[in-house]
Amino acid sequence: MRIISGKGKGRKLFTPPAREDIIRPTSDRAREAIFNIIADRVLGASVLDLFAGTGALGIEALSRGAQNVYFVDFHPQALDLISRNIQVCMNALSQHPDVHNADPTGLPLDMPTPATLIKHDLRKGLPYFSKKLQSPAGFDLIFLDPPYSQGLAIQLLHALDTSSLLRKHTLLIVEERAKETLPERLTRLTLVDQRKYGEAGFWFYQPLQDQTT
Repeated sequence: MRIISGKGKGRKLFTPPAREDIIRPTSDRAREAIFNIIADRVLGASVLDLFAGTGALGIEALSRGAQNVYFVDFHPQALDLISRNIQVCMNALSQHPDVHNADPTGLPLDMPTPATLIKHDLRKGLPYFSKKLQSPAGFDLIFLDPPYSQGLAIQLLHALDTSSLLRKHTLLIVEERAKETLPERLTRLTLVDQRKYGEAGFWFYQPLQDQTT
């Protein structure tokens, strides 16, 4: 698994051990296809990566110029992988020719930390974003990639639909097993696109008042 494009292009990411089924990373092929679709939305975006797993989706967004990414997961192995992969991306950003004046941690001195890792069990609902976390007033991009076929996609989709995490132009991308059925409309969100890559299905939602992609 690798960073597909951007300032960290080609960097290898840490992955779960072979035969490990607790964490299911989005494939490089599917991730590349998704980011080709949303390319013009990533630069400068505030991003929320729910059930982040390895962090690959959020890290791809960072590499492509997202302003900040919040990674949310609870499993200890996932938290370790996300933390290590964030460092891979930060090192890549600090070594890019367009980035100067980096300190020994690998972060430019004039850049606030763009990655925040939050330990939270999403089975109990969405995390609370306190002022301490400096959460933006909603997110431009939200990735929701729960374990397949456990009802968590529907549960979190409804939670997001009534949350303050949505902006008028938010794009929410849900990954679930392709054979599953997700709603076309909720109270605020409407389905604007749907894609399938092998076993993985992707549903694209936006608030009703802005249905352009």
